[in-house]
Amino acid sequence: MAHTRLHQPVRVGILGAGNISHTHARAASDIPGVEIAACWSRDRLRAARLATEFSAAAYETLEDFLGHPSLDVVLVGTPSGLHADHAAEAARHGLHVLVEKPLDITAAKADALIDCCDRAGITLGVVFQDRAAPDVAWLKRMIGLGALGELILVSARVKWYRRPEYYAASTWRGTWALDGGGALMNQGIHTVDLLLWLLGDVRRVSAAMRTAFHHIEVEDAVVACLEFDNGAVGTLEATTAAYPGFARRVEISGTQGTVVLEGDRVVSVELRSPAPEPPPASEASTNPSSTSPVVSDVRGHRRVIENFLNAIESGIAPLCDGRDGRRSVALVEAIYAAARTGASV
Repeated sequence: MAHTRLHQPVRVGILGAGNISHTHARAASDIPGVEIAACWSRDRLRAARLATEFSAAAYETLEDFLGHPSLDVVLVGTPSGLHADHAAEAARHGLHVLVEKPLDITAAKADALIDCCDRAGITLGVVFQDRAAPDVAWLKRMIGLGALGELILVSARVKWYRRPEYYAASTWRGTWALDGGGALMNQGIHTVDLLLWLLGDVRRVSAAMRTAFHHIEVEDAVVACLEFDNGAVGTLEATTAAYPGFARRVEISGTQGTVVLEGDRVVSVELRSPAPEPPPASEASTNPSSTSPVVSDVRGHRRVIENFLNAIESGIAPLCDGRDGRRSVALVEAIYAAARTGASV
């Protein structure tokens, strides 16, 4: 990956104007030497409000937005099914692109975007802020050092709650065309990425899903059984119908012990031998909470954006690049296929 010298201050464009784009803008503007320079959204009024709040220029067309003078980076927070289309347009304008999860809603669209960015010679990243959480990074190191021994079993539970209004107030959430799925593709994909990052690739899945509570096209409850390449097995539960909602919980057991995450914090370490290093000092969890429809994780997003900017200037891969971000989309597609067919995939 080539080195790129960014402007000083670094000029960031916000593509989208919903809740997550507001989080992107807040997180980026908190970083010294970064300014929000331009905003665009399909909703012109919301884009204008966002631009006013951050003293940026608002544009009525995507083309004009991408032509803003001296723009360095675009943060994409539009509906999931438009991520690849919008990011590819930015790449064709020579702009580095950091895309909110998921990279897109199909592996095929993710592949097309990755190819576009490769040909344009720009850096592509995906926002999975859990990877940047200190406790999660510690767990990744411990697994790599063999502190848990040979991995045996993982249990991941994303038992969140979204009020019916969360979907009813949106033109795209809960649709196959733009959300690409429900509790798994939108909310659970953070944990899908986490499992792939910590345990490696999955070779076979079986699953069941339901639309149990919300009036939406897609699932609001899914359970999957995962068989990993390294021999570990696991279960993944994801729902937006578990009132009143609970912190995400991941339990990983190996031959040398068990570690438990709640939210993005380590809450239990039970190992046969002391870990090579203790978990970081506790900080408040940044994982989206159970009771609020949308919780802005500014601290986690700031870490991801800082890492992305460093990756551009150093020429190294960001915390989650396009190819890595594709993996979670492909696994979600496999889980959906298994649930629809009733067969292992």
